[in-house]
Amino acid sequence: MDRKDAHVVELDVRPHLRNKLEPFQIIMETVGKLEKDDIFVLHATFKPTPLFGVLKIKGFAGKAEQIGKDHWISTFVNRKNKRWLNEEADVAELDTVADAEDGSAANGPEIITLDNRGLEPPQPMIRTLSALERIRSGGEVAIHNDRVPMFLIEELQTLGYPFTVEEQPDGSAKVTIRKT
Repeated sequence: MDRKDAHVVELDVRPHLRNKLEPFQIIMETVGKLEKDDIFVLHATFKPTPLFGVLKIKGFAGKAEQIGKDHWISTFVNRKNKRWLNEEADVAELDTVADAEDGSAANGPEIITLDNRGLEPPQPMIRTLSALERIRSGGEVAIHNDRVPMFLIEELQTLGYPFTVEEQPDGSAKVTIRKT
């Protein structure tokens, strides 16, 4: 199959992000409905770098392009169709994730600790999934969030990562995730 014959599925989450709503569940529901040769095009207000790591785990390759001040278009395809992303250039699978919040190297330490309190959604989830992508198998990501991260917990269950949740007296939650 050629790219021109592929079905394009577009999702614009900019309104959600502008209204400070978490679009991750909508994105993952859309991804879950994709056929093997579909092209997924996501419109967001920022470059969703950690999403590339999440979708890489699910077998996708992607690229992002900024087309306006608050408009990024990210395109994802099945890894076997990654040539569709850019026929002229060799497209990496975009495992270039933002530098570790703790300053560690990209191959990650045995434990990454993130304080996600005070961050607007979807940043806590994006930071956490990005850390899981970076860390070696057997390592742990320990996070402290304003509350129990229900969408993250659903995703961890889907990905098969074991975790523990400790609710704190102030309503916040500490979650420890082990990368298997």
